Amino acid sequence: MPSFAVRNFGCRVNRAEAFAWAEEFHSRGHRFGEDWRGSDIVVVNSCTLTGRADRDVRKFIRAVSRESPGSRIVVTGCLAERVPAEVAALPGVAAVLPQSDKAGLAGKVLLLAGERGSGAGGATDGRPAEAEGGDAGLDGSAAPRARAYLKIQDGCEGGCAYCVIPSVRGPSRSVPSGDVAASARGLAGRGYREIVLAGIHLSSYGRDLVPRVTLPELLAEIGAAASPARIRLSSLDPRNVSDELLGRVAGDGTICPHVHLALQHASSRMLRLMGRPAEAGSYDRLLDELARRAPEAALGADFMVGFPEETKGDFEEMRGLLERSPLTYAHVFPFSPRPGTPAEARPRVPAAVVTERAGVLRRAAAAKDYRFRRRFLGRALEGVVISNSDRGGEVLTGNAIRVLVPLCRAPRRERVRVSVRRVLPGRTEGEIVT
Repeated sequence: MPSFAVRNFGCRVNRAEAFAWAEEFHSRGHRFGEDWRGSDIVVVNSCTLTGRADRDVRKFIRAVSRESPGSRIVVTGCLAERVPAEVAALPGVAAVLPQSDKAGLAGKVLLLAGERGSGAGGATDGRPAEAEGGDAGLDGSAAPRARAYLKIQDGCEGGCAYCVIPSVRGPSRSVPSGDVAASARGLAGRGYREIVLAGIHLSSYGRDLVPRVTLPELLAEIGAAASPARIRLSSLDPRNVSDELLGRVAGDGTICPHVHLALQHASSRMLRLMGRPAEAGSYDRLLDELARRAPEAALGADFMVGFPEETKGDFEEMRGLLERSPLTYAHVFPFSPRPGTPAEARPRVPAAVVTERAGVLRRAAAAKDYRFRRRFLGRALEGVVISNSDRGGEVLTGNAIRVLVPLCRAPRRERVRVSVRRVLPGRTEGEIVT
């Protein structure tokens, strides 16, 4: 029987797609190896959000070709959609599949494997792989799943000046709420105790459906279906977070107390240039209201540093928002020019300035993360076991704290209570309690 491996790059939607492929392979009786070296087929789910993402995908494909020359590489995803001929020309690539083929990818890969026949294959353990992410291998390779990822929306019509994703993903498309509920029920029935809802622009969920469905309405519908699993939301557009959604996230125990917002900036001038206009002060008000309604929730944000024409004053506005806000962590990344976007040709901020500003924000974010975790020292929190071995385990709490557990007898996926015993910069330790 041929062996398979998957490598993910990019967002949680990619993780959800790879999760679905793994489930389908597993349901057909096939196995995924945890190590791509020696696998007959290596599926690459690519990203093109940044120049670094492009380079990482190409570097990985070349590594597979060099270190596992017998493997056939199948590439799909956003980079494959944007420059299919360039991807097809990379060494070892046997097929490039467009985004439109993702739904039937498992079948197409099995056909490709059938053309070759059985191979020696890599190590397999009978378990399907998981997409890259919080409970996958640190190198992004496929790993046995501890949490479920469920794609409920694809595409985007936002028109951000720096983003190439709408051109490779297309317009917003939502999965009907009944189908989402059925999928959530099935995942919970197979033992998953956390389900991550993913979308390219999750806040747009349901606008294209007839009759129209809102994200809060979907959450109300699937909460009972997913029981005893809890739901975690991926990134939200702060401009589309309604009062109804705030109430649902803050008051519904079936939803993890964790909100991640794609803020990108705090300067009204910068947000306007980015194509993401927002009223001055609206982000402060939203974050304050979130903290008021859910004081123990993890509140995260994306911040882009060095967007063209960003001045020191613009940067200080962003820094000020981060420091005064109730945010508990932040993802800071530099602007990356993307081919064909309006921002590509605009005047750039010097690279050294971008690096310095990113460092300032990352240090501020690390301090906020440390203070947030310190608040729970000596307390017990609910979470899911996402790793377990002879060397210990790791629990991801509902409010997104990763707790290392030296002795973990609970199986992966299990919902547990973990007591926080020690908090260090970048590390939290604890023990599972009854």
